[in-house]
Amino acid sequence: MPTPPTSSIQESRRALADRLRAIREDAGLTAMALARAAGWERTKISKIEHAARPPSVSDIRIWCRVCGAEEQADDLVAMSRAVASAYVEWRRQERSGLRALQENRLPLYERTTLMRAYCSQVIPGLFQTREYAVALLHGIASGHQVVDDAEAAAEARTARAEVLRKRGHRFDFIVEESVLYYRLGSPQVMADQLEHLLSVMNRRSVKLGVIPLDITRSMHVVHNFTIFDREQVSVELVSAAVTVTAPSEIARYEREFERLASMAVHRAKARELIRKAQLRHQG
Repeated sequence: MPTPPTSSIQESRRALADRLRAIREDAGLTAMALARAAGWERTKISKIEHAARPPSVSDIRIWCRVCGAEEQADDLVAMSRAVASAYVEWRRQERSGLRALQENRLPLYERTTLMRAYCSQVIPGLFQTREYAVALLHGIASGHQVVDDAEAAAEARTARAEVLRKRGHRFDFIVEESVLYYRLGSPQVMADQLEHLLSVMNRRSVKLGVIPLDITRSMHVVHNFTIFDREQVSVELVSAAVTVTAPSEIARYEREFERLASMAVHRAKARELIRKAQLRHQG
């Protein structure tokens, strides 16, 4: 499975800590000597080198200066800031409303030529009907206790789906079969949503796989994630959105996407599962 987002961020913190330790060791300094020269407690060095305490920008610059590695300071500061910005609380993103959150992501969608996504909880956003999106976004607004502009946000989300019509773009998505049964809105909203999903599958740019409920799994269900080319991975948690940009971590998500895809059925078999769920909602 991919490294859980919080673990992924911790790995990045450890990588920064390892770089700082290497700089100290290359300078021939003990932790005590570095602490003495920097005017710090020795325990501060230990905490930073064990990734138990993130270094400040000032800490990094002093560390590099004392170790005679000032030329590395800018890179390490940039690395530290990337780690700090990788984890963004949903509440911070939602302050300006759910509509703004949808619109802010449009440039990323438009410049991405290959979008791969795994959805274990909801229909992929680009494939949602307006009514399904309204029901989903109402729930998000209520759960996160933010201003409920679900109607306007749903309009922005469905407008974003125009990217499906652009030439040179490909979309490879995987959903769990259970997603087809999770009821958001009325039974008719769900039936219409699944009909729309069947229609979207007709597009040459779209590949949709469904992982059957009764398959013997090679990995367990994970969080929703979207891979934008090889530029970044967006991972959705209940409390936060995590952006992964390290090439090695993106590669791990790519490998896990392929594992998930290998469990999915496509084309006629996928349509059969969608029709089966649709009949249940029409029931």
